[in-house]
Amino acid sequence: MKNLIQKNECLVIGNVWDSLSAIIHEQADFKALGTTSWGISNTLGRKDGQAISFEDLKNVVAQILKVISIPLSVDIEAGYSEDNKEIVNNILTLAKMGCAGVNLEDAIPNNGLKDKESFSLLIREIKDKLLKEGFDNFYLNIRTDTYLNLENPLAETIDRAVLYQNAGADGIFIPCIQTEEDIKAVLEKINIPLNVMSLPNLTDIEQLKNLGVQRFSYGNAMSDCIIAEIEKLTKNILNTSNTSTLYNHNTIETVFK
Repeated sequence: MKNLIQKNECLVIGNVWDSLSAIIHEQADFKALGTTSWGISNTLGRKDGQAISFEDLKNVVAQILKVISIPLSVDIEAGYSEDNKEIVNNILTLAKMGCAGVNLEDAIPNNGLKDKESFSLLIREIKDKLLKEGFDNFYLNIRTDTYLNLENPLAETIDRAVLYQNAGADGIFIPCIQTEEDIKAVLEKINIPLNVMSLPNLTDIEQLKNLGVQRFSYGNAMSDCIIAEIEKLTKNILNTSNTSTLYNHNTIETVFK
């Protein structure tokens, strides 16, 4: 994962939620994948926000790893525990499974942002453990949820980004940052890659690359598209008593192993 992130380039992370979506992305020539916790939770019939167990997540990740040959980063949300030691162990488990990195966020589901100083200590603890166990290339992408929790988030975002960088983060992920001005302000203060997430008004990858963004992902946007399409098709069958819409699609090109 680290080797794929180059200066003056923007790596597009294909967000996947099961083996099928992973195979399709790899065969479309994506260079790296990242799980979407929202998509995985929905696939298992649950809401996002650590509504599934870490064991559930591991099972999905294991199935994805079996069918791909490109790097996979895992959205581990807040670490699936409130205990730092357990969070460290969960991340180490994913590293040992063959994952290339994780996204770890600084917010507790439905409970706001964590204390940034304490969270920085957790980052250092994770990094030290990974290095001790020989996972030097494991990519620790630290997500700050300031734009999801604060009314005027920029100053706090920069504070957290710098703290997390100094604690050992390999990259900073800021979902819902949108304006060119805010993105530039963050980039001026950090010297590790910035990951931004696709939004309805933030879709131009080339423009983001020119700003200096080095990682771009789209979270649950694609899995939402798939869910919406299934909803439309199923409703249409019952409303029209006809299945003709099931055959109005492109030829499937995916090669299955």
